[in-house]
Amino acid sequence: MASASARKKRRYAQTHDVYGNLAYAPRPERVPQRDGSELPRLRPKKRPKERALVRPKVRVREAGQVSLFAVAGFLAVGVFAVLLTLGSVQLTMVSNEMVSLREELSALQTEEAKLMAEYELAYDLGAIEERVTADGSMVKPQAGQIYTLDLSEEDSVVHYGQEETGETAGGILGALRELVDGCLSYFS
Repeated sequence: MASASARKKRRYAQTHDVYGNLAYAPRPERVPQRDGSELPRLRPKKRPKERALVRPKVRVREAGQVSLFAVAGFLAVGVFAVLLTLGSVQLTMVSNEMVSLREELSALQTEEAKLMAEYELAYDLGAIEERVTADGSMVKPQAGQIYTLDLSEEDSVVHYGQEETGETAGGILGALRELVDGCLSYFS
């Protein structure tokens, strides 16, 4: 038996073509020349066979009638597209108008603040009081002219011009009627 190293040498000494990612180009055959040198033999390149293009036979469907539902659908889509475009245009216009009105509102608010400040300066109470008291037509009240009302007691109303009914028979009947009416209104 041959040793393992001898088998390895023989195995790698043989020339094999390797296929795949690590493939070597096949060795060309050598052609001996008259002068003793060898030239590689060129192999003719193989041309791929030209195949005639054959189109498969396809049956063509004849044009049919247009469906009314398809036409109505396309028209509806077109109308909705136009309405959507018009709606977005109107929304843009209203938005621009709203922005301009807000700017106008803020300008009016600042103008209002300025005018209120001028109004308060125009009616200075101290200046008005000095002007009125200087004429003598208006005088500050004295301590005896100031009155204070006491509203801590209950309110009462007295109707003048009506006669008060005494303890007569009509008064007792009236009181009973009021009592009965009060009871009826309570239970109803």
